Amino acid sequence: MADLFADDPPATRPLPPRDDAPLADRLRPRALGEIVGQQHITGPEGAIGRMVAAGRLASIILWGPPGTGKTSIARLLADAVGMRFVAISAVFSGVADLKKAFAEAELAARAGQRTLLFVDEIHRFNRAQQDGFLPYVEQGTVTLVGATTENPSFELNAALLSRAQVLILHRLDAAALGELVARAEALAGPLPLTDEARAALIAAADGDGRFLLNQAETLYAARLAAPLDAAELGKFLQRRVAVYDKDREGHYNLISALHKSLRGSDPQAALYYLARMLTAGEEPLYVLRRLTRFASEDIGLADPQALVQCLAARDAWEFLGSPEGELAIVQACLYCATAPKSNAAYLAQKAAWAAARETGSLMPPAHILNAPTRLMKDIGYGKGYRYDHDAEDAFSGADYWPEGLAPRRFYAPGGRGFEKRIAERMAWWDDQRAK
Repeated sequence: MADLFADDPPATRPLPPRDDAPLADRLRPRALGEIVGQQHITGPEGAIGRMVAAGRLASIILWGPPGTGKTSIARLLADAVGMRFVAISAVFSGVADLKKAFAEAELAARAGQRTLLFVDEIHRFNRAQQDGFLPYVEQGTVTLVGATTENPSFELNAALLSRAQVLILHRLDAAALGELVARAEALAGPLPLTDEARAALIAAADGDGRFLLNQAETLYAARLAAPLDAAELGKFLQRRVAVYDKDREGHYNLISALHKSLRGSDPQAALYYLARMLTAGEEPLYVLRRLTRFASEDIGLADPQALVQCLAARDAWEFLGSPEGELAIVQACLYCATAPKSNAAYLAQKAAWAAARETGSLMPPAHILNAPTRLMKDIGYGKGYRYDHDAEDAFSGADYWPEGLAPRRFYAPGGRGFEKRIAERMAWWDDQRAK
């Protein structure tokens, strides 16, 4: 049994790439110290650095954007602690592949060899398949390293998450991407780009190292006679489509950023996040619905026109379509960002709804009830009602609360915008009632 895996290629040391391999593969790091942009987890004080120093790995989930080094880290981890490396992809693998991997890991364990099982796109396994990992992880048959671009708290079940540490990989910043460009040029020669175009290439990568190296390889293959400037580079390379999944976390992150930028009265940031969403393919009507909600939740009566602007933007967009109608969305966004803010209506709704749930069976006072029948009149419905328009200043000061429920204050207008005038009006009414 001890030599069961003797003929296997050393899984802890990936074979050197062929000379004709893709540039990204030829530049794949050969040690954890060569990983760029993730020193917060791979460095001596990071979680992975500490595990390697101790010579023992725990199961982990690597969560981060595409092209940030998740697969490379998993391979190098196995090498660093002398573990057998097995990789499967949830996109192409099923139950049979998992069973085979677990069976081979059990045989390897009996031979004294530990197995690191790397599962790429682990979030694509369904909940039942994820449960299948649990006994093998608990028994130590495998050390699981899962990689995902999706938020694990949404995509992985709680039982699996409780047995694995989630490590977050950052999108590669300009410095990390610049290091990748330098490595590519050290291997394959200078890129045919001006300094400005090189900076534009790094910006276009949007934190994705694999994309950057693939684009660099395209430039090398073209064998250009003269360096390209930024404008020429934009024409030469296909435009990168923003990484954005409307049904998953990118969607919620950006709408949250838009909402909070509006609430913080930052029209420039709000417009940036609006552009991020719309250029990535977000449904404009969804954005308009969120702006309309914002107009009531965070502006309310401080500027009643905000709600009108959002509804008008919806009508304009439906009438004009895209791209002309998108300017109306921009107008509504900027109006909301620059309007005076108040959440008084939002707080009033929450308080009133809570009171209604607590006291929902109380009868309104008889004097404000309609009396369409003689019986209702006889039992006092409508008796003593004072018509406010007949009173001085069109205000009778009557009590409208149910018997047994003291008046409550749900709506407290702020001192900004139109609500300042509302507050003055309500204070005058309160004074009249007190007389």
